[in-house]
Amino acid sequence: MRGWRTRKQVHQVTDAQPSLSDDVRKREISYFIKMGIRTLCLILAVVVPVPWPYRLLFIAAAVFLPYIAVIGANERSKDSPPPTFHTPEANQSEIPLHRREIGS
Repeated sequence: MRGWRTRKQVHQVTDAQPSLSDDVRKREISYFIKMGIRTLCLILAVVVPVPWPYRLLFIAAAVFLPYIAVIGANERSKDSPPPTFHTPEANQSEIPLHRREIGS
């Protein structure tokens, strides 16, 4: 009779992490948008006749946007939790019982 009073852990949909493919797709889209802006800045710096301060601004954006795009593409999603490292119960230097013949 005691079993019915124990609370079971219930997972909600909002607790679910986004899938890896969704996270990668989001980062790919962000990367392509930034690289598209870089390409546009490069074209504007070369083709459009603007004063030198604006041209230098476009060139600077074309130079620094790849760095920003790569850093953003490698950044993990804010929704995904940090990786957890489980400390093993057993000593790692000890050979498991079922594999002792390897070290003998």
